[in-house]
Amino acid sequence: MNTPILDFVQGYAAGEALRLHMPGHKGRSVLGPEALDITEIPGADVLYHAAGVIRESEENASALFGSARTLYSAEGSSLCIRAMLYLALQYARLTGKRPLIAAGRNAHRVFLSGCALLGLEITWLFGDEGTPLSCHISPETLDALLSAEKPVAVYLTSPDYLGCRADIPALAAVCRRHGALLLVDNAHGAYLKFLSPSQHPLDLGADLCCDSAHKTLPVLTGGAYLHLSRSCPAALLPMAEAAMRLFAGTSPSYLILQSLDLCNRTLAGEFHARLVERAASLDSLKSSLRAAGWLLAGDEPMKLTLCPKSHGYTGEALAAALEDRGIVCEFADPDYCVFMFSPANPASDLDTLAAALRSLPVRAPISTLPPRLGTPERVLPPREAMLAPFETLPREQCLGRVLAAPTVSCPPAVPILVCGERIDAQALALFAYYGLDRLDVILPDFEQGGMSREKTDL
Repeated sequence: MNTPILDFVQGYAAGEALRLHMPGHKGRSVLGPEALDITEIPGADVLYHAAGVIRESEENASALFGSARTLYSAEGSSLCIRAMLYLALQYARLTGKRPLIAAGRNAHRVFLSGCALLGLEITWLFGDEGTPLSCHISPETLDALLSAEKPVAVYLTSPDYLGCRADIPALAAVCRRHGALLLVDNAHGAYLKFLSPSQHPLDLGADLCCDSAHKTLPVLTGGAYLHLSRSCPAALLPMAEAAMRLFAGTSPSYLILQSLDLCNRTLAGEFHARLVERAASLDSLKSSLRAAGWLLAGDEPMKLTLCPKSHGYTGEALAAALEDRGIVCEFADPDYCVFMFSPANPASDLDTLAAALRSLPVRAPISTLPPRLGTPERVLPPREAMLAPFETLPREQCLGRVLAAPTVSCPPAVPILVCGERIDAQALALFAYYGLDRLDVILPDFEQGGMSREKTDL
């Protein structure tokens, strides 16, 4: 497969032109890649007005993923999530539907900010996993909600941070019956297309989907895809670039674009065979760990999620013990330790992790469970809450207050409580469990969506 972006940039760098354009390093090397770091000069095309090398490369990606249209992002899946929400809003306007999104509660914080910026309403789908990171939704639950509230779209996170996947075929069928779009945050699952058979949301029924290419494919950090499926309403296809352009910066990284371009050649080559091989070896590792008494979560083929309390370790303690042995995990919290693999990991990496886990002494099991969160009281819509004046207080002083911006770390960037919800004792306990000591809360005079009479008279 050809690589039009990479070929153009390499040719430009080899020509040693006098660079009287951005960026300021002028192609002179300090870090190493400067010669290939260019801006949107003639011939380099324009991202989100693509008609040249970028458009040709995106069409290569579209052919690989089987989409009606694939667009590149140099700003991660965050940009693509906002674009999906914009397209859902446009669909609501085209069809006369209510601009309401039904979303799994484990949505990334960017989903919240995107809905707030666009004025989209949210109705939440709650799971019963005991962790904010996962949210299993049954077709029956979704069908009942769509019948009652009639949202324009459903938004799912699959795979989630722990490697749990939604039943997309069954949920997509429910969405089709109700005329709702299905949007999938597939940030962790770009590689799923290249398994046998494909397990990618595009092939399972999603209308719109985002992939963080950099998370699981050989792409520089920030590289991502927005996919519009062949089942997506045709009216949305010509709006896709405008959707990305609305939220994107105007100086895309051509280093990231080149890595997306080159990745097409990799995906068209031996990637599938190497992926299948590594997925099989990781499956064997999972079986051996279960046999040794480890508890695992999730079903994603290239992610290993350990529940180490069965061996007497919190997730953070296990991560620290492995880091002492030169192994760095993707994510750890009190209950889980997450490891991400790709075909770039040789089999010896799996052996190294297995040996390190075997070397750890087994301790008395830890029985502590995370506090349960009930159904929070919504005081304000997310848009009003996110844009309201706020103060930052110690957690202990926030009982009964209304959360402003969601307090989350990244990873995993999944809110415990959503902005505009009241902080009750259960929520406080959960904030304490995850070590969040200070919270942003709306100023009391703004908790009902406006200032008090005394304040407005000032």
